[in-house]
Amino acid sequence: MDKKQAKHRVAELRDTIEKANRAYYDEARPFISDKEYDETLDELRTLEERYGLQTADSPTQRVGEQPTESFPTVQHPVPLLSLDNTYNSEDLKDFDRRVRERLGDNKFTYAVELKFDGASVRLRYEDNHLTLGATRGDGERGDDITQNIKTIEDVPLNLTCDGPSVLEVRGEAYMEKEAFVRLNQFREESGHEPFANPRNSTAGSLKMQDPREVSRRPIRLFAFDLILDSVDDTRTQASKMELLASCGLPVCEHFEVCSTIEEVLEIVEKWDDLRHTLPYETDGIVVKVNEDKYRETLGRTSKSPRWAISYKFEADQAATLMESITLQVGRLGSITPVAELQPVQLAGTTVKRASLHNEDEIHRKDIRPGDTVVVEKAGEIIPQVISVVNPDRPGRPAPFKMPAECPACGSELVKFEGEVKWRCENQFCPPQVRERIIHFASRDAMDIEGLGEAVVDQLVDAGLIQTYADLYSLQVEDILPLERMAEKSAQNLIRAIDRSRRQPFRRVLFALGIRFVGKTVAKDLANRFKTLDTLMEADEEALAETDSIGPKIAGSVVAFFGNPTNRSIVETLKNAGLTFQEEESNQASNKLSGKTFVLTGSLPTMTRKEATGRIEQHGGKTTSSVSSKTDYLLAGESAGSKLDKAKSLGVPVITEEELDRLINGNIN
Repeated sequence: MDKKQAKHRVAELRDTIEKANRAYYDEARPFISDKEYDETLDELRTLEERYGLQTADSPTQRVGEQPTESFPTVQHPVPLLSLDNTYNSEDLKDFDRRVRERLGDNKFTYAVELKFDGASVRLRYEDNHLTLGATRGDGERGDDITQNIKTIEDVPLNLTCDGPSVLEVRGEAYMEKEAFVRLNQFREESGHEPFANPRNSTAGSLKMQDPREVSRRPIRLFAFDLILDSVDDTRTQASKMELLASCGLPVCEHFEVCSTIEEVLEIVEKWDDLRHTLPYETDGIVVKVNEDKYRETLGRTSKSPRWAISYKFEADQAATLMESITLQVGRLGSITPVAELQPVQLAGTTVKRASLHNEDEIHRKDIRPGDTVVVEKAGEIIPQVISVVNPDRPGRPAPFKMPAECPACGSELVKFEGEVKWRCENQFCPPQVRERIIHFASRDAMDIEGLGEAVVDQLVDAGLIQTYADLYSLQVEDILPLERMAEKSAQNLIRAIDRSRRQPFRRVLFALGIRFVGKTVAKDLANRFKTLDTLMEADEEALAETDSIGPKIAGSVVAFFGNPTNRSIVETLKNAGLTFQEEESNQASNKLSGKTFVLTGSLPTMTRKEATGRIEQHGGKTTSSVSSKTDYLLAGESAGSKLDKAKSLGVPVITEEELDRLINGNIN
């Protein structure tokens, strides 16, 4: 390759990397794997150095994304660098060799940590108060997202230690796997495009303009480094982690100190097997020289420190034949293309289907039936097609094209401005009817025990119900002929349907399945408008005055109740005796006002739901995760990791009996 050819290749590589950065950071829709990205960057760096083609604006000279215009920009006092990546043990040994050459006879150890797959952030505390939260940005400057950072329950607003007057903390914001799946399910039900993986959902959430919306995202945080002005030759990465924990900041428990690179490699091998058991994603191991005093000696490049490196695990991928593309109709009419795969083993499970998300995504990756495709698990849970192995194979069919009609009912498909998904607007489309009834009967909605997917399918197929309102006209003799439906089970189902009439208004409102109206929004609407009649007559302006309601939700609510079919269904539900008025608060006292509880384990005399109700009845509130903001952990038998975390943060742990005494004013 001569210099002219090298210039052409460098331009190609830079263009690919810039597009990948935009897709990763701005659009949260990556189109190449981390390993492919690193290999592309390595090739670019090699060509630039070999032919003297380095420029200040090259991707090889920058860290991460550029700061945006949507937030104020802040200058980092110390550059927030990214880490060099390696994918094999030889590179780790080479890193160890370079460290030893630079440090000579100086004794040192390695700190070994998990590498979290999320979004890097910087926190600043002054006199123990949080004053700034920022993104890493380009390493030199980042976005001021302080108000969004404050919504993360793991982030203490005030520290609990006697540390220095100014504390600069680096951390990684992330989402746990199950929380990510629930978020994507909610987004799909609400008509939004699902996120590609937990990392992108976290990064995208932190850049939202409304902190109230950020607070509804299940973002968590691990602190992993401290930047201190004072010089201390005894300071280590291990001692900084201890200081972070003592201040009430969340740190990962999986932290080890090693004397040799061989010990490090043993830990790498261990976690390559164990990483699937973690509740969050880790894509590798970070290895740091443990002693802070050697950081300056070891130095840095323009992008990365020479005293640390990350070992990246290979992604769980597999190649298989994609036999066909089918279309799935969602509860709200969204059409999702699905890859029907030749069964393949991936991360311990057999994968037969994978979401293709939407038509645009299929065209971008040029996926066609009969292709051999690479499948990966996003968040190690959701299978997705990453790329095509054989795009140049002879005899490929024409590119995929979304049909003009719904595959289930034949109605014309439509695509609204600003959306990527096609929709079927026929409310009586069978899959939509089925999914709406399943949602209506679900645990968080009307909680109709015994009305699972199989029973709903039979009821719809038999023509016994067309909408969820029809459930309340069913009789035992109607459902007895259904498969596996004996007299007792039929009676139990009818009783469960009858009991659901007593569900509170907020749950009925959630059960209606209004687009963008989840549990929290339904609760806010019920509290604000009190009755269904008042809510139905509210215009968008009145709705938008409600906490948590923006223009999109307000428009959706008005459109739902403006639809004559929906009005008729609601009238049928009224006649069936459902609750369409919010009950007045029956709060017994304010004894727990301002107190936040987390529940764990099995309580002696109450279920968790009953305990939550008791706490709320006396003015308290409950959350799902322990943080420095938690006032009490209510623990029963078989308490798990929440108990350990509460103890590490100094959160008081109480029993059910002590909760009673707390309510009665006998303990503090």
